[in-house]
Amino acid sequence: METYTRWSFHFFGLIEFVAIGLSAFDRVEPPLASALALLVSVHAVVCMVTASRALDWTRGRRPQPLKLLWTLAAVTLLIAVAAVGLAERGPDTGQVDAAAGSVFGGVLCFGAGALALGVRDRRRVIGAVVGFGAGAGLLSFPLGVPGPAVLVTACVVLVGAGFLAFTSVFSVWLLDAVYQLDEARETRARLAVAEERLRFGRDLHDVMGRNLAVIALKSELAVQLTRRGRPEAVEQMIEVQRIARESQREVRDVVRGYREADLETELTGAQGVLAAAGIDCAVTGETAGLPGPVQSALGWVVREATTNVLRHGNADRCAVTVRTTGERVVLTVENNGAGTERGPGGSGLAGLRERLGAVGGTLTAGRADGGVFRLVAEVPLTAAGVLEAAS
Repeated sequence: METYTRWSFHFFGLIEFVAIGLSAFDRVEPPLASALALLVSVHAVVCMVTASRALDWTRGRRPQPLKLLWTLAAVTLLIAVAAVGLAERGPDTGQVDAAAGSVFGGVLCFGAGALALGVRDRRRVIGAVVGFGAGAGLLSFPLGVPGPAVLVTACVVLVGAGFLAFTSVFSVWLLDAVYQLDEARETRARLAVAEERLRFGRDLHDVMGRNLAVIALKSELAVQLTRRGRPEAVEQMIEVQRIARESQREVRDVVRGYREADLETELTGAQGVLAAAGIDCAVTGETAGLPGPVQSALGWVVREATTNVLRHGNADRCAVTVRTTGERVVLTVENNGAGTERGPGGSGLAGLRERLGAVGGTLTAGRADGGVFRLVAEVPLTAAGVLEAAS
């Protein structure tokens, strides 16, 4: 979007040169037309440089180019005055007046558009446009132009300058909006990952919080009973041991719940998380009837792939496909963030290879044609002990 905006304003400079500078050759003699084209080309170059520096300023990459803005205003005024002088003192022909009038109105309109890029206050932009229109009317008086014609000239400059100034202001607003949307998308991705961590933390807290509190109380009670020589201390420590083992089992159940979730549930969760991060996710294929161990292994692949898309990629589209070929189930995850996705050597993908390798499965990941990052996992339908191996 930024590249498009920059080239658009450079293209405006080219339009100014072609529409105003080169058109003079069709109206006046070559020497005079060359002088007018040179003036217009100088103004177009200054406008393009001003637009580039002003856009850098709007993005916070450099200070406001005040000197350049004043330089553009001065160049615009000088060329406009030169066009007035040419119309007044040049050959007394309608073609010369027409060529000079085109240069006069054109540099004022394009100058106002470029100046609007370097001003944030809309009131100042409106003031500059009105000033250019009023100045066009005042500069027309020395030519002896009738009052209605002066009014028409001022209105034409006012409308042209206003249109180009509005285009500049709108372009800057749109560019800022695009950057803000991109930042919001990155924020949503980070929040989605953080929410998943918080959910896991809450589950562990719910499981361990009460049990640890009970263990602490019973251990303290056992200490007091031991100091008093009471035999009940042994019973309290036995109870502490039982609660500790129960807590260990519950933690394994929580972790197993994350490792062994249903594949359909994982696919639905991946769609929700990616959608929250502004990434369109399409899921195709059937998961019904697949063995539990196969679903568990592929569910872990979906989790890791989703995390990679959120953390390491810059994708806006993701496609997940599940298909059965012979005695193997193939899961394919593709996204268009291959430019920044972590490569196949990442630690997460290496861990997946180990998990799938233990049950006879395979994993391949890497960049494909069209700027796509593709991850393919295959698991045999006859794999046994997948859950235990993955644990």
